[in-house]
Amino acid sequence: MRVFVTGAGGHIGSAVVPELIRAGHQVVGLARSAASAAAVDAMGAVVRRGDVDDLDGLREAAVDADAVIHLAFDHGAIAAGKFADAVAADLTVVRTLGDALAGTGKALIGVGLTRTGDAKRDRAIDANPRSAVARAITGFTERDVRTVLVAIPPVTHSARDRTGFIPTLIKIARDTGVSGYVGDGANRWPAGHALDVGHLYRLALEKAPAGSQLYAATEEGITVREIAETIGRHLDVPAVSIPPERAADHFRAFPFITLDITMSHTDTRRLLGWEPSHPGLIADLEDGHYFATD
Repeated sequence: MRVFVTGAGGHIGSAVVPELIRAGHQVVGLARSAASAAAVDAMGAVVRRGDVDDLDGLREAAVDADAVIHLAFDHGAIAAGKFADAVAADLTVVRTLGDALAGTGKALIGVGLTRTGDAKRDRAIDANPRSAVARAITGFTERDVRTVLVAIPPVTHSARDRTGFIPTLIKIARDTGVSGYVGDGANRWPAGHALDVGHLYRLALEKAPAGSQLYAATEEGITVREIAETIGRHLDVPAVSIPPERAADHFRAFPFITLDITMSHTDTRRLLGWEPSHPGLIADLEDGHYFATD
């Protein structure tokens, strides 16, 4: 298939694109900058210069493709206090892509949100503005688009990870001299290796039925305390409990540190035969690449 991928040069995209190419698919990767274009080209994909603000360009690329994988999102908007603006822009993007694919039966694969099975926590997830984007994608199922949502674990790790959950915690630990967790640190975060996530995206493209909701976590929940202790050991700083009233100040632009999230992959593995094979989070941390300073 000819697959148009937004966010092709990002952390997840850099795992998805080579996986698709190895399986014989042709990938067209959207690249905003020269550096991103070089990265996409190096992976063997066709470079399409532009960005997600160019709606006509998105529409044209989607029409020319057999499937679309939408990964691009302005994650920096959270720290900048412009999260709502980023979500509104993303909603426009998915509507543009969906309209372009309507009536074709082609796939539109977007990013979903996790479901925990806990009513209170799921209500909080539903309140996340990005849930509107997920609903918009799913809505195109009724317009003959093979929609698939992949819930990417908030801790997606690999040697290429530079700006995610783990690098953020490491930077905070280096800046403050302590590796922190809130309260007893028993709250959990699901994790997955980016290469396993990339493999799941290929299976989703090739096999997932319309309306599928997939979960890309390979580990359902790792306590923040265990993560903090591992980071502290590698940086030779103490792992300490941060009182809840000080959490916002200590973790700065990372207000989600107190959330307790789990993500089950059982149904996803059963549906698609997905078999994760790459190191878990703690093993990846122990490998040491996250702590290299050069």
